[in-house]
Amino acid sequence: MAAKSSSDAALPAAPDGAAGAAGAAGAAGTAAAITRARRAVLADRYAASSLSVEWRPLEALATISGAWQALAARALEPNVFYEPAFALPAARVFGAGAGALLVWSGAGERRLIGFFPARMETRRYGYRLPLIVGWTHAYAPLGVPLVEREAAEPALAALLAHIAAETALPGLLLLPSLRTDGPFAAALDTILRRAQMPAADLNAHRRAMLAPGDDRAGYVEQALGKRKRSQLRRFLRRLSEQGAVLFTTADEPEAVDAALADFLALEAGGWKGRAGTAIAGRADLRRFAAGAATDLAAQGQIAIARLLLDGRAIAAAIVLRSGRAAWFWKIAYDEDFARFSPGVLLTAALSEDLAEDRGLAYADSCAPADHAMIDHIWRERMSVCDRLIAVKPAAPFAAARRLESLRLAAIDTARHWRDRLRRTH
Repeated sequence: MAAKSSSDAALPAAPDGAAGAAGAAGAAGTAAAITRARRAVLADRYAASSLSVEWRPLEALATISGAWQALAARALEPNVFYEPAFALPAARVFGAGAGALLVWSGAGERRLIGFFPARMETRRYGYRLPLIVGWTHAYAPLGVPLVEREAAEPALAALLAHIAAETALPGLLLLPSLRTDGPFAAALDTILRRAQMPAADLNAHRRAMLAPGDDRAGYVEQALGKRKRSQLRRFLRRLSEQGAVLFTTADEPEAVDAALADFLALEAGGWKGRAGTAIAGRADLRRFAAGAATDLAAQGQIAIARLLLDGRAIAAAIVLRSGRAAWFWKIAYDEDFARFSPGVLLTAALSEDLAEDRGLAYADSCAPADHAMIDHIWRERMSVCDRLIAVKPAAPFAAARRLESLRLAAIDTARHWRDRLRRTH
C-alpha cells in the first residue's frame, strides 16, 4: 500500500531547465520502479504454478460463502447474480446439474480468485456436443464471472489451462450474457489472444444502461426531452386527482419484505399473472425471491421503490446493488391505472435517485434491446453477447458456432411471435 501511495502522490511543479528535467526523469524512474515492483509481487503471489482449479456443485458452495463473498467484494467487474446472497437461493430452483469452476491461489494463504458458475452439457442443439455453458437463467440476465481484480489474467489463464488439460472436460466454453465493453471482457480478450484460442461473439446486442459520469444534474430531464417531461407531469397531475401520491423506497430488511409482497401482488395481477409466469404463481419461485431479498437486504444490496396512491402500491421496482453497480431487476404496476403510466412515473423518479448517487458508476437495465420504455429514459448502452470459445484445438468450434447461431435465430423468431400475439390480446 505504501508503494501505491507513493506512485499516486502529487509532485511539486518542477523548475525550468536541466534541474527540472532531471527531477521529472527521477520521478518517472521512481514511478516505473514502483510499478515493476508491484507487478513482481503480484506475479509471485499469483504465479501459474501456485494456482489450482476445482469443480464443485452449486449446492456445495454454501461452505465457502465467506471466501466467495470476499471475492465478490474484490471482483474486477461486479455481478450481483453470482454472489452468494442471490445465487444460493436461485440454485435451489435453477441450479440442477450446475456447479462452479473455482480458481484458488495456493501461495501463502489460500484465496479464492475466480468463480465461474456453469453446467457441463453433453448434448446441445439435438446433437451430442459436449459444452461448458456459463450458468444463467430467466432471473439472472448477466453472466460475467467473478475474478480477482488484481489477478484477473492469471485466474482466466488458469481456468482455460485447466479445461484444456482435463480430458474429462468439454473443449468448448460458452459464456452467455457477457458484457463485452467491460473490464472482464478486456482481460479475457488479452488471454485469448495470448493463447490463440478461437472465439466468436453471438447474440450481440446493446441494452439500456444508466451511466451519468459527471453529468448527473438533470440527467432524466435531458434524457426525456421537453415533450415527454410535459406528458409525465400531466400523468402525475391527473393521478394526484385520484388521491395522495407518494414515491417511497424500502431498503431495510423488514421494509423490503413488505415492499416485496406489494411487488409480487402487482406482478400477479398483470399480464404475467394471466400468462402463468408471475413469481407468486409458483411456490419455489416465491421462496427464491423471498430468500434472495432477505439475504440481499441484510447486506444492503436491495432496494424496492414504490409508487403509492392513498397508501396503496400501484407500481413497484426492484433494484439490486453490488459495489458501484446496480441492476434494475424487476418492475410491475397495477394495470387498472395504466392510463397514468405508473411504471414510467416510478422509473423516472427512481432514475433521478440513481443518477444523483455519486457512489454509483452505472446501472444495468437488465432489459432486452430496444426496450420501449427504458430506452427513452436511460441514455447509455451496454454491449452484451454470448461468447463461444474453443479451448481445445480439436473442439468442433465451427459446427458449434453455426448451430448456436441457428438456435438463437429460432429463439428470436419465437419471441417475436409471442410478443406479437400478446399485443393482439
